[in-house]
Amino acid sequence: MKLSLSRRAFVASAMAMVAAPAVSRGAAAADEPLTLRCSLETAPSHTRNAIIRDYLGRIETAAGGKIKTQLFESGQLFPDLQVGKALLQGQVEMAAPGAWSLTGIVPDADFFQLPVLFDGKPGQLLAKQIEAQLNSHVIGPWLDLGFFNWYSTSKPLNSYGDLKGMKIRNNGGAGQAWRTQFMGAIPNTTPLPNVALGLSQGTFDGLITSFETVASGQYWESGIRHAFEDHQFCGEYIPIVSLAFWQKLSPDLRQVFTDLWRENVAAYRADMAAAQSRAREKVQAHGIKIVVPSAEELAATRREMMASQEQVARLSKISSEMVAAVSADLAAAG
Repeated sequence: MKLSLSRRAFVASAMAMVAAPAVSRGAAAADEPLTLRCSLETAPSHTRNAIIRDYLGRIETAAGGKIKTQLFESGQLFPDLQVGKALLQGQVEMAAPGAWSLTGIVPDADFFQLPVLFDGKPGQLLAKQIEAQLNSHVIGPWLDLGFFNWYSTSKPLNSYGDLKGMKIRNNGGAGQAWRTQFMGAIPNTTPLPNVALGLSQGTFDGLITSFETVASGQYWESGIRHAFEDHQFCGEYIPIVSLAFWQKLSPDLRQVFTDLWRENVAAYRADMAAAQSRAREKVQAHGIKIVVPSAEELAATRREMMASQEQVARLSKISSEMVAAVSADLAAAG
């Protein structure tokens, strides 16, 4: 299934927008390198980790010894669900969490779960909210993770009706929980580092995630056998540094962070898209059966979900300003 042109235009325009840099209150000391700790919850083999590892290496090289980076993977410091609070409290300098994991602090980050986007100028608005509410700085355009789908262990998934009664793990946010309940399933939110164990122990029957996350976590070893590929939403990672760290940087070093991300984000996005394609093939090779719903089933499900759009916005605490911005962007994209 491919993105429609209108959805492509919306995602491209929304993700390209970034808030303006914060005002400096101090420059980095010339004789002592600044330490930048970056927290990721995904496994080292995940493409997000490879991308951030590359970016941090470029930062160190360009900074000429003025910055020392440390990458903590597999949730060693914080799972993504806790990393927003860690940024706010200055417990970590950088992260690239999924938008869904920030909804506890920034509810509008759940706007991807609005039914209007089930098949398809919010980025700038959300970036400003993240900076204000997380006391952080958004480095640049977001990193596309790719489409999220349904996955299960023992129960085959041939239609949405097969989800009824299942306990499904999601990544966080009221929107994914609502979507799960809409399908007649029971929502569960478990940090990613604990997902393999939860699957093995039967804590939940399946999950919402992407092919790349299934492949990097080797979830077939934890019992995943079925996938229902409905492309329910496109996950986005947001590159963020704490404002406390950002304010320690000289104007030149701030430009290094901004320029290096902007210069490489197109290649990073291409790498992630290629990784998702490889991951899809890999999970099939490991015995996971993939079912793609028909266009008619998708359209019918979207129509049913659209009747609950206002309810989803209320449950997710998405602001009326964000709902209006999303609707206006989609209308403009045609």
